[in-house]
Amino acid sequence: MTRWAMLADLDRCVGCQTCVAACRHANATSPAVQWRKVLDIESGSYPDTRRTFVPVGCQHCDDPPCMHVCPSTATRKRPDGIVTIDYDLCIGCAYCDVACPYQARFKIDAPRFAYGQTPTANEIEREDPDMIGVAQKCTFCVNRVDAGLERGLTPGMDPEATPACVNSCIAGALHFGDVDNPDSNVSQLLATQAHFRMHEDVGTGPRFYYLCSDAEQSEGSGAELVAQAASEAGRLRAQGVEPTHQKHWDWKAAGNFMCGGAGTGLFVFAALAGLQELSAGWLGVVALALVAAGLFLVLLKIGRPWRALNVLRQPQRSWMAREAWIAAVLFPAALAGLWFGNLPLIALAAISALLFLYAQAMILKEAKGIPAWREPLIVPLIVSTGLAEGGGLFLATLPFISALKPLGETAALAVIMLVVLRSVAWRAYLSALKSSGAPARALDCLLSFRVEFLVFGLILPVTSVAVGFVSGDTGPILFALAGLAVFVEGWRLKHRLITRAGFNQGFALKHVPTRGADRSGGAVKPGWRFS
Repeated sequence: MTRWAMLADLDRCVGCQTCVAACRHANATSPAVQWRKVLDIESGSYPDTRRTFVPVGCQHCDDPPCMHVCPSTATRKRPDGIVTIDYDLCIGCAYCDVACPYQARFKIDAPRFAYGQTPTANEIEREDPDMIGVAQKCTFCVNRVDAGLERGLTPGMDPEATPACVNSCIAGALHFGDVDNPDSNVSQLLATQAHFRMHEDVGTGPRFYYLCSDAEQSEGSGAELVAQAASEAGRLRAQGVEPTHQKHWDWKAAGNFMCGGAGTGLFVFAALAGLQELSAGWLGVVALALVAAGLFLVLLKIGRPWRALNVLRQPQRSWMAREAWIAAVLFPAALAGLWFGNLPLIALAAISALLFLYAQAMILKEAKGIPAWREPLIVPLIVSTGLAEGGGLFLATLPFISALKPLGETAALAVIMLVVLRSVAWRAYLSALKSSGAPARALDCLLSFRVEFLVFGLILPVTSVAVGFVSGDTGPILFALAGLAVFVEGWRLKHRLITRAGFNQGFALKHVPTRGADRSGGAVKPGWRFS
């Protein structure tokens, strides 16, 4: 079996950026896209300083999260381990972008040229419209590899069959070959030199190795690495290394989670009212309209909306595809049930609504490239928040629907129970995030919301409901105020989580290499914080 891998010798890389230029030339990428990057990390303080150059790009993982989340099957892994993208299938949802822990995915929605709006003759000749609005990334120059193999050449040894970045490296720092062949160049280097891989703790199995002298000195857990890196605080100078905010999931993506959660929660409450033989049909329609609005916002977000049905292609792996399939059951079942007053169909739709809400939570959890989202406790947080939002909306409408007024106190108690569950899930989520570590700016964004969420998302609704129980005729109004507060704070939490706390993994080194006579350095993982 053949498995291609790339090695970067950190002791040899001089940061000349020739590999970056070679990649651009070979693949005709836009100026806005950089499949191959070389990070420049300077650490320490005079006279004990170290400067490290780190080539990064797609790691062609053994277990690529980008492939698992892709709803359209556009991202695939070949038998030889190279991860590819089919530009004719990709819908441009950018789910793979937030799932990649290595910031190796790119998407542009309009042509970009080196000199503004005026393309050069070379750019006009090589522009590829198939790469607009879709995901793109390094392919290990798979066309060169395949063409070379057909000619009997050996990738990694024969230049014509070797990735352009490796061919161009003036320092001999980049290597390419078959790690399953013990006699290959890369296998020999891995057998004789210390090495490590980036973000191994995420569990992706990257096949991009970093050679480094004395690398075993810096082995340790993620917490230990950050503790070591903390000793460099204030003495680390680098650009593009710390976690940055993801670019593609904006307010429209947040709107899907906001509308989808509130809509499914409201439908569940409307269905429960229907089981009590109380008419809540129009609330069910409002709930479906909210879910539909969220899905419409997703349609506005994706790069190739006319391929939207491709989202259905991979339900066996992608939670985004599962969300779409569940919606395909939810809407007809709910509309038919509401139209004919068929309780079994309404019950089926309510179950589908709960599954839809769970799928949304899992969509975030599977985004391995965003530490604040991949925390497993985000699942109960999103589910409880969606149900609380829906219950809050249900409670807010009761003063205006005479037929549902008998449910006022019962609904108020149910919403308060959900609010308490949401608060418990929120506290547990924050505690887990601080314990396991996260980008400092993501933590700051979420922690700064604690007081507001406590006051308006817990204390205010609980107080309003408590007073409502003893206030007589004003009770329904106070219940409605409580429900509105629960709904608004749930939306604010989701909006903050998606649009403001979505910082990516950043880059990290287990080891800063020796430079000349300098001693070996410690770990570098800037921009992270633990509790």
